[in-house]
Formats: sequence, C-alpha cells, structure tokens
Amino acid sequence: MSVMEEKEPRSRSRRSFTPEFKADAVAMVLDEGNTIADVARRLGVGETNLGNWVRQARVDRGEREGLTTSEREELAELRREVKRLRMERELLKRATAFWVKESGQ
Repeated sequence: MSVMEEKEPRSRSRRSFTPEFKADAVAMVLDEGNTIADVARRLGVGETNLGNWVRQARVDRGEREGLTTSEREELAELRREVKRLRMERELLKRATAFWVKESGQ
C-alpha cells in the first residue's frame, strides 16, 4: 500500500455501560476525589464519556445548572408525543379534506 492510499476506516462499535457501572465510576471521581483521567484510564473508558457522566451527576445532585436526568427523559417523551400528535393532526386534516371533497360531489 502506498503512502497516498488511504486505509479503510475501522468501524468502532459503541460500548454501552450499565447505570451501576456509570454510578460507580462517577463516585470514584466525586466521592473519592480521583481525577477523571485516572478513573477513565483505570476503567478503560474515554475521558470524554466519564466527564459527561460526572457533569450530569453534578446536575442531578444540584451542584451544577442544567437539566436533570429525569427532566431530560421527560423532555424526550414530550418530544415524541408532540411528533405523534402532529402526525395525527396531519392525518385528520387530510381525511377531512378528502371527506369534504367527496361529500361536495
């Protein structure tokens, strides 16, 4: 392979972590005073991921401004409901227009 040829990008599968694992990792940072970098290295997770978990935990604990986990879940549910209601409304508009057109003939 020449220097100019590009290698095919390796696809990395997304790892998922249990809520318990995340809580334990966050506790190692917030409660035990370890650094994010140390804990991330020790557990084999990305510093960015662990930093996000710690940031969200601080919000949930009330130590930082932002949406709590439960507020985020509620917001996601409300967005799904709004999407569903908009689709239903559009369907009803089309059905009404069709009914008016058919009954006018």
